[in-house]
Amino acid sequence: MTNWLPDISRGSGPVYLRLADSIESAISSGALPAGSKLPPQRNLAYDIGVTIGTIGRAYALVHERGLVAGEVGRGTYVLNRSETPPGEQIDPLTVSLSGTRIQDAPANKIRFDTTAAPDLGQGKIIAGILAEIGEQHLAEISSYSRSFPRNWFEAGRLWLARSGWTPEVENIVPTLGAHAAAISVIAAVSAPGDKIVFEDLTYTQVSRSARLLGRRTLTVDSDKLGVIPEDFERLCQQQHPKIAFLMPTVHNPTLAIMPYERRAAIAAIARKHGVWLIEDDLYGGMADDDTPLLASIAPDRTFLVNGLSKSVAAGVRGGWVACPPHFAQRIKVTHRMITGGLPFILAETCARLVESGMAHEIRKASVEELSRRVRLAREQLQGFDFESHIHAPFLWLKLPEPWMSGTFKNAAFRDGVLVDDEDEFKSARGERPYHRVRIGFSSPKTGQELISGLMILRRLLENGGSAYDGEI
Repeated sequence: MTNWLPDISRGSGPVYLRLADSIESAISSGALPAGSKLPPQRNLAYDIGVTIGTIGRAYALVHERGLVAGEVGRGTYVLNRSETPPGEQIDPLTVSLSGTRIQDAPANKIRFDTTAAPDLGQGKIIAGILAEIGEQHLAEISSYSRSFPRNWFEAGRLWLARSGWTPEVENIVPTLGAHAAAISVIAAVSAPGDKIVFEDLTYTQVSRSARLLGRRTLTVDSDKLGVIPEDFERLCQQQHPKIAFLMPTVHNPTLAIMPYERRAAIAAIARKHGVWLIEDDLYGGMADDDTPLLASIAPDRTFLVNGLSKSVAAGVRGGWVACPPHFAQRIKVTHRMITGGLPFILAETCARLVESGMAHEIRKASVEELSRRVRLAREQLQGFDFESHIHAPFLWLKLPEPWMSGTFKNAAFRDGVLVDDEDEFKSARGERPYHRVRIGFSSPKTGQELISGLMILRRLLENGGSAYDGEI
């Protein structure tokens, strides 16, 4: 065991990145020679006054750089670089944008870190549609999509309609998924330097993409019912944001459903201060919840985005955005500039899935399958504190003492399960700990695989973190 301690006072950026750089520097200088063992995560966290989650992220990063290896029951050791092929260079920008997920997940792990639509055999249906399009549109699939058929917009109108509200066809824009839709809106109605509001916990792929576009991010406080209107008002008065990205129905990862009164208050505040709203309804469309959409309360200010990834098939990259009046053309052009354009074969496939009714049937089957998995997860994790929704493909698990989010994620990885720690969903740096992980269960191929993964997590929860030595 080495008695080496890092110097994290040098450099800039997040603490975990400075720590990883300090480890790499010590390895290069010989202060940490090949074969030496890094300090256990909890010991090092205590010695330098940071959280175990910070140590875990730093250790994971030097592991990705090919500098160390973790051995179950032994810890984390410095590799002999002369005998090890150099790993892919990871630059700081890549690290800051990539989140906390492992970029190339090992094939032998149970994946609880994804919420894509479960595999119900829909690939055969999609293959049949692709074959039909190939026979009927040879010219179109071999060229650029220069004109959009009306059925692409009509499909979006059908898919986005919910809770008694249906958008107008002329306000629909087909996109390469909900993510591309949201980023296109941000790029179209804001400029570099503008501020975008996100909840403290959110789908951070959008917040990180917004920063990549030169936008600044703000965080608004939330509770178990979603965004707190008073804090949103404060942000609007003091910071003058341009857009707010919100998930009112089945929030990711907290599963909160914002009541109508709050939605009306948020809409009124946005209208008062000239703030645009992006309403992400990816999970809401699966929830069978009849609370009015923000888009129905404030159609003049709200861009509603949804797609097929969580309930039909993630691989077809299909989505739509319903815009406020007179914005569709701007979003359509911006989407083309950001993505390079909408491939005919994908857009036509998505439109046919929806208009034929097959997308709705697959979504119905997906929700039924997810409900079965939710019941299994509730049964296997009975006695622990978690949030769940009978139609959602994940749950939000509160960790018992002494577990912290990053440490539990590393321990689960060691035992063969991939989960998402809370840092994956934090839109900005903050001091508030939640001590939670998100467990997604749409990926396992069988019920037995799902149960096996949940049993592994239960054993970790029951045994506590005291026996976990911090190996990668």
